[in-house]
Amino acid sequence: MPQITLFATEPQVLADDARGRIAYEPGFVDPATARAWFEAIRESAPWAAQRRQMYDREVDVPRLTARYATDDAEAPGAIRDAVARVGLHTGVAFTSVGLNFYRDGRDSVAMHNDHLHELESGFPIALVSLGSARRMTIRAKEPPRRPLALDLEPGSLLLMSYETQIHYLHGIPKTKEDVGPRISLAFRVRPAQPGGRY
Repeated sequence: MPQITLFATEPQVLADDARGRIAYEPGFVDPATARAWFEAIRESAPWAAQRRQMYDREVDVPRLTARYATDDAEAPGAIRDAVARVGLHTGVAFTSVGLNFYRDGRDSVAMHNDHLHELESGFPIALVSLGSARRMTIRAKEPPRRPLALDLEPGSLLLMSYETQIHYLHGIPKTKEDVGPRISLAFRVRPAQPGGRY
């Protein structure tokens, strides 16, 4: 599995064909801003531990989660700042930002694609990484799979088109390496629910 390590601030296109476009941009926000966002969000987000049915038993989800609507006036300033910057940079009016808090190398997310019924068709997903770098694995569902291992640096932006959720899987594997805590901000355009909620 090739590992991608990037030091430039220019976006690198990892995939761009009929199966979708994936682009990685290190240095989307400067280190001081990334650190400030991480500290503010870690302290203020309403982190929740979830449990999920896995085959015949219920198990702990190995990370903490939180979520905001992008128009939530009560969201922390760091969230509102990130919403504004990501929207301006991508030109997309995202409606939801999902937060994942990986406390250490034992926290993870299995290989998956986002549920298509929870996404507005045609709009991308933007992922901002804060805190310690963690490795993301990406692979196509069908040949040629060409798996990638991408170290998501703090302050980076990963942009995945809607089509990638049909054709690719992505995940953050557990690691025995001594990694620090990481927060990801996942920006999505979600279909409106009854009552105008996203």
